[in-house]
Amino acid sequence: MQKFEENFRENILQLKKELQEESYKPSPLKKFVIRDSKTRKISKAEFRDRIMHHALVRVIEPIFDPTFIYDSCANRKGKGNLFAIQRFETFARKVSKNNTAPCFVLKADIKHYFYEVKHEILIKIIRNKIADKKIIELIEKIVENGGGRTSFSGGNPVGMPLGSLTSQFFANVYLNELDYFIKHQLKVHYYIRYVDDFVVLHNSKSQLEAWKSAINNFLKEKLKLELHPEKSRTVLLSNGVDFVGFRNFYYYKLLRKRNIKLLRKK
Repeated sequence: MQKFEENFRENILQLKKELQEESYKPSPLKKFVIRDSKTRKISKAEFRDRIMHHALVRVIEPIFDPTFIYDSCANRKGKGNLFAIQRFETFARKVSKNNTAPCFVLKADIKHYFYEVKHEILIKIIRNKIADKKIIELIEKIVENGGGRTSFSGGNPVGMPLGSLTSQFFANVYLNELDYFIKHQLKVHYYIRYVDDFVVLHNSKSQLEAWKSAINNFLKEKLKLELHPEKSRTVLLSNGVDFVGFRNFYYYKLLRKRNIKLLRKK
């Protein structure tokens, strides 16, 4: 970063030139491991590439964001985990009729989501909204550079790097397909998604189990993903539901123990 800023104007003009000439090529990602509540492989882009990521998202975000459902809560202006919690509380009150009726929650997690995003499917989804060949080629370069198991040159390229702005944005683009299936085909009223975690609230456990099966089938057939079998289950809200860092009940929420430990370490 410091090296880039020393000749900031020249470096920015060089980036502009590379874009115009279609010669831009992202640098290899720096990878490292973070061990907090779980082990995660994080990828860090060079500063010049992060500038490109921000520039790209600024251009394409106004195209995609209006198509996202209201309760897609992660990595969006005016949303976030507190917004997700507020929506959860609102839905819980409605489904439970202010705690006078049972409220069941399907709490689900998509297995190895960032490592399993299929590049071909992602680009196809993006092409439905963007016709500009140069932008598509730039997106392909960034996605291909993300450290997936294979590249665009052959095989079945998959995966997006954790820690990248473009990965966060494309995560919503990819799962917007799931959001539309749940909201418009299954006609689910009380659904909230935060990245690859989501909840569905209803007063019928059997209905939630039926939706869970339909959702898993859709993920497998259309997006080549699947629900995590151990982290996706239907529970009573009165027993508590883990979602966006809290254990949520009818009238209150508790910070999850692992998050308390992380705060103490800091």
